[in-house]
Amino acid sequence: MYLNYYIQQLRLLIYTVPVMLIAITVHEFAHGWVSYKLGDPTPKYEGRLSLNPLRHLDLIGTLCLLFFHMGWAKPVRINTAYYRNKRQGIIWVSLAGPVANFLTAFLSLLICGALIRFGNSGNSAVTIGVMLCYYSAVINIGLGVFNLIPIPPLDGSNVVEQMYPRVLYFYQRIRPYCTLILLILLATGALSRPLNTANNGIFAAMWNIVSALFSLGTGGSSGGGVPQSGGYI
Repeated sequence: MYLNYYIQQLRLLIYTVPVMLIAITVHEFAHGWVSYKLGDPTPKYEGRLSLNPLRHLDLIGTLCLLFFHMGWAKPVRINTAYYRNKRQGIIWVSLAGPVANFLTAFLSLLICGALIRFGNSGNSAVTIGVMLCYYSAVINIGLGVFNLIPIPPLDGSNVVEQMYPRVLYFYQRIRPYCTLILLILLATGALSRPLNTANNGIFAAMWNIVSALFSLGTGGSSGGGVPQSGGYI
């Protein structure tokens, strides 16, 4: 029994670790790319306009992603002095990461739907492809939603700070403790229910669109549709 459990966990890691690295890379690359397009050369100078995961990994955030299935990457440094409109620029750059994750999730589900619709369900390569795309969608949605939480250094805090400047003083006071706050919230599971509700809702909405596009119905043409995100993240 224990052997089967460890085999399942190893199989899960084989599927999820590469997907986690891609999700983190896409997220941070999007931040840097949007800032660069707004006139800021800083991300380019610091090598953050890269799809190399090693340039974006944060030790604590990556460990949280592995153990708690929620986490963060090393923040992309930006120079807002280059923006024509500082407030709008910060908001666009902050939202770029989560939006990139949601787009990646939807693309993953499109590929997943195509494999289910047109692939041979008995082919192991098709099965692996479906599972990789499924976990890509789940993890990218989870990372996007998690980063919208309005707690520094997550992206949601930057958006709230620009929309409601009065919170700036509060954020400045709690910023030194925010990593600890996030770790406690993750370790205690305090974020699990609201995040899973949001994750499952977004996943279901995306999958409904994909199902309609490929005429999959509820179970797919090959008799086995993709389940809900199920609280993995």
